[in-house]
Amino acid sequence: MNPNHDLNEQKNRGAGKKRHAGIIGILILAAVLLLCIWAAWQRSRPSAPSEKADGSSFRVRFLDVGNADATLVECDGHYMLIDGGYAESSDKIYTVLKDEGAETIDYLVCTHGHADHCEGLAAAFHAAEVGTVFAPVREDPENYFFEKFAGQVTKAGLEITVPEPGSEYALGSAAFTILGPLTTEVEDLNDTSLIIRIVYGETSFLFCGDATWTEETSLLEAGCVPETTVLKAAHHGSGASTCYQWLYAVDPQYTVISCGKQNEYGHPHGSLLSRIRDQGSMLYRTDLQGDITAESDGNTVVFTVEKNPDADVYVPGDNFQ
Repeated sequence: MNPNHDLNEQKNRGAGKKRHAGIIGILILAAVLLLCIWAAWQRSRPSAPSEKADGSSFRVRFLDVGNADATLVECDGHYMLIDGGYAESSDKIYTVLKDEGAETIDYLVCTHGHADHCEGLAAAFHAAEVGTVFAPVREDPENYFFEKFAGQVTKAGLEITVPEPGSEYALGSAAFTILGPLTTEVEDLNDTSLIIRIVYGETSFLFCGDATWTEETSLLEAGCVPETTVLKAAHHGSGASTCYQWLYAVDPQYTVISCGKQNEYGHPHGSLLSRIRDQGSMLYRTDLQGDITAESDGNTVVFTVEKNPDADVYVPGDNFQ
């Protein structure tokens, strides 16, 4: 037996063990580094709000229905549908309600009688059992779209409730107040829009239909404009809505605009976007970001978007190619 051979073999085995140990050490170090990076990322990303201590929850889903409006509000398994878009949005409204498991809609709201708000509400009567139906009027014989909606309400065995400004209602553990309309004689159907403010814990959400500066001024003069966490900007981002005085009185942390790509009206208008930029709220848009969901734990609101989280939301609609 060659002693030198045995010695070399022992050295080779020792070197192999060292290399093996070195590789394991590198792998462990890499794993630790990856774990640290993942932990740092988790700390930096916005966390979804958890349920309140009492187990309640609150969520608002602003639906992408083109240059129209449709919003589904859910609190503790209770639902409110505010507007339903045009007739072509009916399939989406139906699908969303089924996917959400909304077997009962506690409140169905037609903010006013324009087609882009009331036509798609028909889907709700097929997808779920409807409780209370809110609208600014019970009938409007000169308005085909509203009369058709009113007929659907009657066919469902229900009646339209015209809520009084200042009236309050419960939605699960949330509460909402009808702020307007206060203007009684209007030339613009938009200014008949129901204006609704929902409060959940320390957070709040304001829905303005298509109200213009006329109705906003009435509410400001009446002192009916409390600060609100989330503002659903009126009339798809029209320049004739969400005036400076209104925007600064409401002082939202977040503003949502529901509008459609390359719409014929140029929504959202550059003047409105400039006002929002000046006011400083964070802006979201359905035309660029699809469905937009806001969740609240009673203290904090967290937004998620269907697409394009980094979209340039300050590009006016009339600039689209």
